[in-house]
Amino acid sequence: MNKYPEIQIREFAPDDFPAVEAFWNENGLGGSHRGDTPEVICNTIKFGAHLLLMIDDCNILVGTSWLTNDRRRTYLHHFGIAGSHRGRGLAKLLLEKSIEIARADGYQIKIEVHRDNLPALKLYAGAGFCPLGDYDVFIIRDLSAL
Repeated sequence: MNKYPEIQIREFAPDDFPAVEAFWNENGLGGSHRGDTPEVICNTIKFGAHLLLMIDDCNILVGTSWLTNDRRRTYLHHFGIAGSHRGRGLAKLLLEKSIEIARADGYQIKIEVHRDNLPALKLYAGAGFCPLGDYDVFIIRDLSAL
């Protein structure tokens, strides 16, 4: 029996981008300002990525999980649940689906999470994720600035 009959998890379609970007911006997960454009999403999907959307029975986007890979490791990012839907176990449901896809793709799975995000740390540890060591993450977003 489905514990959440009002919830559907499906793959991204290009028409979903406005809702996805609004969700990411509202929840601090990304957006065009970070290079998360429809073209980037579609290109990653073309090369084996998955962008999962969690939709409620009112057709409202309440969660996302973007799985990209480098043919060695799956990277789980833009993972989140809308504030209004947190605390119901939906993150666990979305994470289980994400891990199922990573397992089918056959790659290790990695996620970066802020060290102060205790609910996320608990969720990922409960799903079997382990810290990768004492690494800091660095990025250059704007290569033209170099």
